[in-house]
Amino acid sequence: MNSQEMRHPPLQFAQWTHAMQSRIEQVLNEAMPASTETPETLHQAMRYAVLGGGKRVRALLAYAAGEFCGANVVEVDLSAAAVELIHAFSLVHDDMPCMDDDDLRRGKTSTHKQFGDATALLAGDALQSLAFELASSEQCAIGAPQKVKILHCLAFATGSRGMAGGQSIDLESTGILLSQGQLAQMHALKTGALMHAAAMMGAYTAQDTDTKKLEAVESFAKAIGLAFQVVDDILDAEADTATLGKTAGKDAEQDKSTYVTLLGLATAKSLAQSLYQQALASLDDYKQEADMLRGLANFITQRQF
Repeated sequence: MNSQEMRHPPLQFAQWTHAMQSRIEQVLNEAMPASTETPETLHQAMRYAVLGGGKRVRALLAYAAGEFCGANVVEVDLSAAAVELIHAFSLVHDDMPCMDDDDLRRGKTSTHKQFGDATALLAGDALQSLAFELASSEQCAIGAPQKVKILHCLAFATGSRGMAGGQSIDLESTGILLSQGQLAQMHALKTGALMHAAAMMGAYTAQDTDTKKLEAVESFAKAIGLAFQVVDDILDAEADTATLGKTAGKDAEQDKSTYVTLLGLATAKSLAQSLYQQALASLDDYKQEADMLRGLANFITQRQF
């Protein structure tokens, strides 16, 4: 990466990231039912699954895309929270014995290990419902047409043609060597769809965003969503459990196709870099207003590997 690719001081992006991560944590904390509210155990499990962990990449995408399109940060809050709740619900369900069966998530015991399978299942369901409650809330001070776009985007990304569909393909593909095209399709649904939704939801909160900017956000999100998964596969092969905050080497143990098993480590790293360049290229027509998106592309793809 050269100096021209990063058009903002790194410290500025680091400060923005910290501010937005703190902001979304507060929004989520206030949006979640109190742990003392009946049913207490369910609400405790929901809060356990959501709060105090993760890099909040999807919320950051929503905030950065909203800023790029001219939205007020307050207007993006509930969309950013909604996408984080959907992500948390997916992690709770993915970790359960009937799915990926993992005991560790975000550096702590998985929700189903902490609260039991039944409560974890209900917590995931409740988090999904809460996400749509927030995105449609009257507190979300944007127009009805914008809300409809946001809700449609989130619903599509969550369903059978998005995250749920990707997980289904993943489960059916255990022990099967997928082609690169099949692997890309699976991850475009399982991982990419929600990251794409996060960026588009942020963009849709802005008033009268021009078509060209929306197209730039869409192109950026598609490239960076796939890059995120490629880097995840690399880290799963190279990093340890303590670094990842989840069980390292799980994909290899379960005989799943990854970009590393399919392409090899060096080629997978080259692909991640290529996708990073594609993401940056989608913003070539824009100056400082796209700097946080550029910073996020770097943040996502230049994680340690």
